[in-house]
Amino acid sequence: MNMKWLIRSQSIVTLAVGMIYPYYLLFLKNLGNSFSKYGLAFAVFTISSAVASQWLGPKLDKHSPRILLLSSFGMMASMLVFPWVLSYVAVLALQLLMGACGAMQKMSERLLLADNTEPGSRGAAIGSYHFWTTIASGFAVIAGGYLIDWLTINALFYASALLYGVSAVLVFRASRSSRLHASADRSAGSAATPE
Repeated sequence: MNMKWLIRSQSIVTLAVGMIYPYYLLFLKNLGNSFSKYGLAFAVFTISSAVASQWLGPKLDKHSPRILLLSSFGMMASMLVFPWVLSYVAVLALQLLMGACGAMQKMSERLLLADNTEPGSRGAAIGSYHFWTTIASGFAVIAGGYLIDWLTINALFYASALLYGVSAVLVFRASRSSRLHASADRSAGSAATPE
């Protein structure tokens, strides 16, 4: 996987997050009907993220593109389900899933950034990555504000799910291309090895 696909896929993730995040917080507050319930829901998110990071750590070096892909699919599923949630217990279950997906995304993103850059020349690539993902975040908040004037919060959840799905497709294509190149390199190497 090269930096271009990583930047594109994670800019789309940032767009998805930024577009829904302020309204998602309002959704949580309204469903919980108290700040303590809201606090508990957010705590479930952060604690599940922390626990997932401990479990994921040893698997990252070998499976980071798959973990990034699963993160996007998990968040897409969460966004599709959120508009249908009617109980606080269901919110907590989704927060658990979203926390784990958040850890998957952040950890695999960081590892892939390191893997696709060279020591001593990482600054420019990381600067470009940060620029594009931050621009996407700013654009998303503005777009979400305009869209919520015309659409419902449910429509924003569905739009966010669509963006997570697009990100998943980009990650899948890039990781498949990377596996094909690695396989071709191994075949060429074994063919060049004398008997």
